[in-house]
Amino acid sequence: MTRSDLVARLAERFSQLTHRDTEFAVKTILDAMSAALAKGHRIEIRGFGSFSINRRPPRVGRNPRSGEQVVIPEKLVPHFKPGKALREAVDAQVPVADEPAPRAAHAAGD
Repeated sequence: MTRSDLVARLAERFSQLTHRDTEFAVKTILDAMSAALAKGHRIEIRGFGSFSINRRPPRVGRNPRSGEQVVIPEKLVPHFKPGKALREAVDAQVPVADEPAPRAAHAAGD
């Protein structure tokens, strides 16, 4: 789902809001979340998951073209940890590996 898909779905669901109001609400929420993470805060949305900042320590990598070693500096990166309800909802949608895949109608021999 893209940002515009989210805006469209919310505008459909809440008919009292205009498309522009819905777009503004989504932008405001995402901007607030980005600002909180940039300040080093943790965001927790119960039933969905939490966003935090992880530190990636400096390391030595390789330039794939020349093969020479390159020092990669420390980085702070956003990290998402899904909540239990989200993990269970996603797991419920995954097909079981033991079930045979449906056959295509145009397969040979049909």
